[in-house]
Amino acid sequence: QVQLVESGGGLVQPGGSLRLSCAASGRTYSIYSMGWFRQVPEKELEFVAGLTWGGRITYDADSVKGRFTISRDNAKNTVYLQMNNLNPEDTAVYYCAGQVGYGKPYDYWGQGTQVTVSS
Repeated sequence: QVQLVESGGGLVQPGGSLRLSCAASGRTYSIYSMGWFRQVPEKELEFVAGLTWGGRITYDADSVKGRFTISRDNAKNTVYLQMNNLNPEDTAVYYCAGQVGYGKPYDYWGQGTQVTVSS
């Protein structure tokens, strides 16, 4: 099993920045890639960004390109989501997730961290 714990959420003003962290523990060697997702109440889960554990490929949702950056620290088994120039539409619960192979579903999920962008 793999455990994922997110941190770094909070309240920020429009135009501000936050960095989310996702620490993985357990059988981390089984993880192929990590992703960040977000969800607003009554809306579908939205994929934000993904990164293979080897760091070779990164995917970003169009709505966050140029503003969000996904990165990882293999030594710490941690994935980050740097979020800049935040706007109220970025308000959501952000989840990190682990994928065990290419094309496979994300089997491991964190508990989520709330990000609120408001003046």
